[in-house]
Amino acid sequence: MQLLMSAAALERVKTRIAPFAGDLDIVTISAPDTFQRDGQPIQVGQVDPDIVWSTLDAYRDGLLGGLVGAALKGTKAKWLQTFNAGLDSPIFKSVMAKGIRIGKSNAQAVPISEFVLAHGLSLIVPVERQRQLQAEKSWAPTPYREVSQSHWTIIGYGAIGHAIAQRVKAFEAKVSVIRRSLGADPLVDEVAGMDALPRILPQSDVVVLACPLTDETRDMANAAFFAAMKPGAILINIGRGGLVDEDALGVGLDNDQPGHAVLDVFQTEPLPTDHWLWSHPKVRVAAHTSNSGTGTPARGDDLFVANLERFLAGKPLINEASPHEVGL
Repeated sequence: MQLLMSAAALERVKTRIAPFAGDLDIVTISAPDTFQRDGQPIQVGQVDPDIVWSTLDAYRDGLLGGLVGAALKGTKAKWLQTFNAGLDSPIFKSVMAKGIRIGKSNAQAVPISEFVLAHGLSLIVPVERQRQLQAEKSWAPTPYREVSQSHWTIIGYGAIGHAIAQRVKAFEAKVSVIRRSLGADPLVDEVAGMDALPRILPQSDVVVLACPLTDETRDMANAAFFAAMKPGAILINIGRGGLVDEDALGVGLDNDQPGHAVLDVFQTEPLPTDHWLWSHPKVRVAAHTSNSGTGTPARGDDLFVANLERFLAGKPLINEASPHEVGL
């Protein structure tokens, strides 16, 4: 059984996988169509991986096409472990259509949930107003609705949505979850489907978009969505830019529905410098960086090591993707 990954990734995990992966034929990639085994060059024709590990460092080094391409061109690929949490890129549909299982990353869940909580808290607690009063040397009260009295709605309840709910519930806030599977969850107050949004949005102080981008969810945050939001509510999008109709958002902000928008993802990335979102007083822009916590790479390695051991033992993978997530 052949395992393909970047040389840098192998260096990080080789001692950890050695106890249970000794029989694997481990091949590394250092440049497109440049492969090695035990540090020695091998021909492209010798590369037909059963397992491919696509890492963030491989993406940054321009190796992603070679890794995923090897799985698609080969005859044996059974599992692709990716660093991606969202699978809206068409390449993942091609991978799964070939019968290859996909392991999503949950390594980003911690920093993204902290990003959501930090922005949500700083907009509920009047931090900016207090800074303004400080600059004015004005001794004035700044009353606010306590976080424990707020209602958060999380649309999408994968690893990231779950991590957000855990942190919000620590403040004793009410949490509603919108998801495909309607089974109850002891962590949250309510689990509902998309059809419940017209009822739940008017009650929600914070709405977090954490769902995959699919045909069903594209432009879900549209004019009707914003018209249903509670005046002054906070919208936080850490899912995909395609979830939000940005023109409709502009109208909604003018109507205080939402009262603020925290956006980490956009319809066009990088966000064009002349886009109105940059300068809107009710919008916070982050450059698709909510996942950039210092612990993310190590958790990605931990996930692969755990999933490799499970795969070789015939056990279920952690955070395996479903066909609907790639549009199948």
